[in-house]
Amino acid sequence: MSPKDGPLVWLNEKVKSPPFSREARLEAGFLLRSLQRGNKLSLPQSRPMRTVGSRCHELRINDAGATWCINYRTDEDAIVIVEIFNQKTARTPEAVKASAKRRLKEYDNA
Repeated sequence: MSPKDGPLVWLNEKVKSPPFSREARLEAGFLLRSLQRGNKLSLPQSRPMRTVGSRCHELRINDAGATWCINYRTDEDAIVIVEIFNQKTARTPEAVKASAKRRLKEYDNA
């Protein structure tokens, strides 16, 4: 890690094996480090999540038998990890979106 890398702020869970496979954990780490270095990611790795909030996105990591999603927001001073979940349908569940909005509101008001 470089002193120039922005910090990650974890509001909920962390990426760990299990349940992530070693390969999926390494891919998640690589993508998060890229974000820390100021790189912008796009499809297929990341897509905007405007329904959660501005600057919010969702990383998608394909694993053996699962697709992991990491919802995050890019702030000027950090990458805020909001939610990590196993994607089972084509759409992000409303409960996940509501939880992400609540966590971000609590984080912003702290």
